[in-house]
This record gives sequence, structure tokens and C-alpha cells, in this order.
Amino acid sequence: MAPHAVILAATLLAVAATWSAPGAAATGVFQVRRKFPAAGSGHASGNISALRAHDGFRHGRLLAVADLPLGGLGLPTDTGLYFTEIKLGTPPKRYYVQVDTGSDILWVNCISCDRCPRKSGLGLDLTLYDPKASSTGSAVNCDQGFCAATYGGKLPGCTSNVPCEYSVMYGDGSSTTGFFVTDALQFDQVTGNGQTLPGNANVTFGCGAQQGGDLGSSNQALDGILGFGQANTSMLSQLAAAGKVKKIFAHCLDTIKGGGIFAIGDVVQPKVKTTPLVADMPHYNVNLKSIDVGGSTLQLPSHVFETGEKKGTIIDSGTTLTYLPELVFKEVMLAVFNKHQDITFQHVQDFLCFRYSGSVDNGFPTITFHFEDDLALHVYPHEYFFPNGNDIYCVGFQNGALQSKDGKDIVLMGDLVLSNKLVVYDLENQVIGWTDYNCSSSIKVKDDKMGAIYTVNSHDISSGWRFQWHKSLILLLLL
Repeated sequence: MAPHAVILAATLLAVAATWSAPGAAATGVFQVRRKFPAAGSGHASGNISALRAHDGFRHGRLLAVADLPLGGLGLPTDTGLYFTEIKLGTPPKRYYVQVDTGSDILWVNCISCDRCPRKSGLGLDLTLYDPKASSTGSAVNCDQGFCAATYGGKLPGCTSNVPCEYSVMYGDGSSTTGFFVTDALQFDQVTGNGQTLPGNANVTFGCGAQQGGDLGSSNQALDGILGFGQANTSMLSQLAAAGKVKKIFAHCLDTIKGGGIFAIGDVVQPKVKTTPLVADMPHYNVNLKSIDVGGSTLQLPSHVFETGEKKGTIIDSGTTLTYLPELVFKEVMLAVFNKHQDITFQHVQDFLCFRYSGSVDNGFPTITFHFEDDLALHVYPHEYFFPNGNDIYCVGFQNGALQSKDGKDIVLMGDLVLSNKLVVYDLENQVIGWTDYNCSSSIKVKDDKMGAIYTVNSHDISSGWRFQWHKSLILLLLL
């Protein structure tokens, strides 16, 4: 989720508008980059604070594999989040959007936008989407199927030529409002080991007409957000409904060397063990059963593992850090530092930090989260601690009670604990799974049209960029 999606309130409205354009087909490619400046930029401490603030408001017929380059390094002192490059419209134009498993729509800033940033502190060239400039773009009216399905029926007072509008409000007051359009999305379709040809799809997405709060700031601006949530409005759901993809995707985020892999489609190697997704939940909720530190199970009351409204466990690549209910946070910290009673703590922008000159992996225990169906998530010291220079380490776990009222009872697992693992979201079978993995290596994916299995390597697409981001990911679309 654009962290935290658990406290994201979204409403979709139908309002009058005057623009219209002819409908058409689709094409598309995505490149994911890092949102926050890299550690070497001299702003590492500022980045940490920005990351916490960012986390706080966001708490049939198949084609081939598509190659979508992804960039990023999910450390709080580096860029923290991942974003991709997509192309929309005819002729296609490039847009940079954050990849987010906790939200449900793709939206980009529109030409008519009020307070949309024209420049980005990331060194990116931003582009405002102009529906009139695309020969394949068309407005989605309130009486059309997409809008009716989104609202669960035709809206009262809806008449022809009235576009379907969306409005998303985030917990910190940031917001985006606009209307839905359908246009061409372009991507690189994988046709062999390391080989691609242009592919295309038709998608409906938001044309952002007004941004509020941080979304209107140029400091860390992007063109929009690409939601990988479960709702029918997500790009993944639209492609699946059109029979173009299986509703399965996976990511492997490398925080050791940077980069990694992001794929839509059937990953056949490595195999992963899975746990069921909790039914009828808006996010990727799973059933957490127990936690152990260094092999010893923490004695926690059963209610901390219950799932329901404003409680439970969520897997979310759109959040950088990991948030635990206060009781869980305190018990985990006591166990982690049990053999280091002499450590003196300091606070760096509300992060719990300490000085340590040795190897944290040798000096501190592994934390293991146990889920339904005997699936374990191992989190190693170099993953739950992050370095902040001069032998200073900070804790990547956060006390959820200090973050937001709505999120205080939620276990929210972000990139810091999901990194260096292949994580597979199989929505066809309503399961999610993972395995420890070298994310700078390769995976194998199946082309369901041809029956072929292709090797997909991790890639580095950011090294030549003028803002010196050195690591990247490849987002792959298996169609």
C-alpha cells in the first residue's frame, strides 16, 4: 500500500465534466525506480524521517511474459520505495509511478491538474497526461460497466456523458481526485531468454485533476501510483478479467546488492510454500500464529493474532518499515536485546538506534514469524536493523501505537522484512508465499500461451541515470 493502505480511505464519485475522447486499444511498459534519494546524497537522516511520514499516511487466452524494468533499494537510508516507468496513450508517453501492493488503482497526474508538481526532486522529468493528445484515450462515463461495477451499480442521477470520478483520501490529509479514462498501456513482452517484443493492453486508470498535501509537493514527486491490490479496479485485475494474465505476481527485492525482480504471471522456479489469504479483506491479510526470537517462542496473548477490522497481519510492499502492536513490539525488542544489556540507545528522529562495531548477524538473533499452514518468515538482523553511518544501527520495527490510531493493532510487514525473499501473490488460489532467495540471481517463469519456461534475470536499469541511482529491479509481466 502506499504506506499505510490500512488507513487509506477511498471513495469513488460520479461528477459532471465536459471532456470526451474516442476509445481505443492498449499498449505498455513499466520501469520501477527508487523514490527517496540514495544514501550518498547527504540527506540520509532526512530520508528516514520522510520514510516514516510516507509510511504513516498509507498505512483462457494468455499472452507471453512481459519485461518491466523495476528500480529501487528498500533501505530507509537509501531510496526506500520502488517505482516504475510506464507508457500510456498513442503516441505513448512516459510516466513514473510508485508500485504499491496496498492500493487498487493506477492513476497519473492529468493536464488539467490543480497543484500537480511539474518538477521532481528526484531528478525525474514528470509528464502530465493529456487525454485529448492521445488518439486512443476515452473518458469512462458513469453509466459504463467499469464505473457501475466499481460502485456496485449505476449511480443515482447518472446520465450519459457524465464521467466517472475517483477521490482517494490518505490518513495524513494527502489526496488525489480525478476521473477515470481508458487508454493504451505499453510493455515489453518476453519472447525468450532475455528477448522481448512490444506488447499491449487496454486499461482504465485515474486521470488526476487535483492533488492535496504531499502529493502536490515537488520534493519527492512522481507522476502517480500503480496499485497492485485485489480490487477489480487494479491493473492486475483488469488484465486478468480480459484473459490476458493469470492473477499471480511476485517480487524479489535485493537490499544487499540492490535491484531484483517483479513479475506478473506464473513463477515455476523457485517453488514457494504458501499460506491462505484471509477472505473478504481489502489488503493482503494473512493469519499470523506465533513469533519466536532466537528459537524461543514469545508468550503473547491470542488476541494479538486475531484478524478483523483494524487488526490482523498485512503483507505490503508499499510500506518501507514494519509496524507491530505495542505489546508485540516491546516483547520483540526485549528478546532481541536480551544479551546486550550494556547497549546505550539513542533516538534518531524517533528511531531507536545504538552503536555496534561487530556483525549484527553474529551478535543478534533471527526473528521468525509463523503463519497458517506452517509457513515461516525468517527476518535476519541485517534486515530488521539498518545502518545509519559510523557504526550506528537503527531498528526497522516500529511501535504501531505511535504511528496511527487506526493501525495500532495491526502487524504491517513492509519491504524491510520482505527483502531478499521471493514473495508470490497467487490470487487465483487466494494464497501468498515466500522463500529466502538470492534476488540478484534469476527465476523461471512460464509462458502459458506457448508452454515455454523462460529464465528471468535480475537487472540494473538505473546505473546510467544522471541522479546516480545505482541499483534497479526488473518488473516482469507474464501474459
